[in-house]
Amino acid sequence: MLDLIKLSWRNIWRNKRRTLITAASIFLAVTLSVLMASVQKGAWDKMIDNVVNFHFGYAQIHKNGFWEDKSLNESFAVNDKLINVGKGEKNLQTVVPRIESFALAASETTTKAVLIVGTDPEKENAMTDLKSRLVDGEYFTAEESSVLIAQGVAEKMKLGIGDTIVLLSSGYHGANAAGKYPVKGIVKFGSPDLNKRMVYLPLASAQYFYGAEGMITTLALNIDDRNRVGPIVQNIKNEIGVEDYEVMEWQELMPELVEARAVDTAGAYITLFVLYVIIAFGIFGTILMMTKEREYEFGVLIGIGMSRMKLFFTVWLEVIFLGFIGAIAGILLSMPLVYYLKINPINLTDMAEGSNELYEKFGFEPIFPAAFDLNIFFTQALIVFALTSVMALYPFFKIRSIEPVKAMRS
Repeated sequence: MLDLIKLSWRNIWRNKRRTLITAASIFLAVTLSVLMASVQKGAWDKMIDNVVNFHFGYAQIHKNGFWEDKSLNESFAVNDKLINVGKGEKNLQTVVPRIESFALAASETTTKAVLIVGTDPEKENAMTDLKSRLVDGEYFTAEESSVLIAQGVAEKMKLGIGDTIVLLSSGYHGANAAGKYPVKGIVKFGSPDLNKRMVYLPLASAQYFYGAEGMITTLALNIDDRNRVGPIVQNIKNEIGVEDYEVMEWQELMPELVEARAVDTAGAYITLFVLYVIIAFGIFGTILMMTKEREYEFGVLIGIGMSRMKLFFTVWLEVIFLGFIGAIAGILLSMPLVYYLKINPINLTDMAEGSNELYEKFGFEPIFPAAFDLNIFFTQALIVFALTSVMALYPFFKIRSIEPVKAMRS
C-alpha cells in the first residue's frame, strides 16, 4: 500500500503542467464556492443584526395576545419577578422594559406616522448600543422629558436639535394622548425601515404620555449568543408560565425575514449547484485528458502483469492527491479574501441609481460583508474534493476495458 501511495505521488509530478492545470481548476472551484457562500451568509447575518440587534432583540416577553394586534390595552404591570427573569442564564445580559405604540408626529409643517418606544435609556443602550448611533445631539436620561428621533424622521419633518416635536395618539384604554417634546438627539440605523419611523422617549415620559403609569407592553431580552436563544426562551417559559405571557424568539417576531432568508438560501443553493456542475465538467475534462494521454502506459503495465485494480487504485490516488492539493490551496487563498471582504464589505450604495430604494423595500442597507466561518471553508472544500473523488472513478471503467496490445499500438 505504501509503495502505491509513493508511486501515485511521483506520478502526478511527472507531468507538472497537467498537474498544475488540474489542481488549479479545483483550487478555483473551492475559492469561488467559498466566496459565494461567505458573502451570502454574511449579508444575511448583517441584515438580521440590523433588525434584531437595533431594536427587537433576540427574544421578547409580552402579555398574551399583544403581538397579534399590538394594542396598548394588552399592557401589563412590570414587577421584580419579570425584571429579574432568567437571572441564572449567563447569556442573558439585559432585560429591557418598553412601552411601544404608534403615534402621529407633527412639526411646524409636516406630519408623519412614527413608532414610539418608551424605554429605560441605560438598559436600552446596553442592549442595542443606541448611544453609539447618535449622529447629532446628546443621549437622553431617564429623568428628562425629551426624545431621540431617527435620522429619516428628522429629515422628513425638517427637525434639528432643540426643535419641538408634537405627538398625538390613542392612550391606554382609549385615553387621549398628546404631548410636545424637545429633540435631544438624532440616531441613525442600519435598517432603512427603522430609520424612517423610530422615536424614543424615556420610559416614565412615555407611560405618562399614554396614560399607562407603571405599565409596559414589552420586555426585550438581550441575549449575546444566537445559538442559546431557544434554550433560554424555553427556560423562561417554564419560569413564568404561558398562561398570561408569550415569550417569542426573533423568528416568531419576524417570520417574513425568516421566509425571505429561506428563499434566498434556496436560490443560492441552485446557483452553487450550477457552479458545481461546471466545476465537475472542468475536473472531468482534465481527468479525461490525463487518462487518454496515458493509455500506452496503462497497456504496458497491464501487459507486464500489473493488476487492473492496483493500477486503478494508483490512478485514483493520483486524482485524490490533486484534489487535496487544490482544496488546501483554495482554503488558504480564500481565507484572506473572505477576511478582507469581512473588514471591507461590498458596498452597492452608489453603484446604480435607485438601488438604495430597491434594497430599502427589503429593510436593509446594500452593504454585503462576508462571513468568516471556518465551517464554510471546509464544507465547500469537502464538497469539491468529493466531486473530484467521484470524477476519479472514470479511469476505473477505462482501465477495466482496456486491451493491452491495442493500447500499446495506439
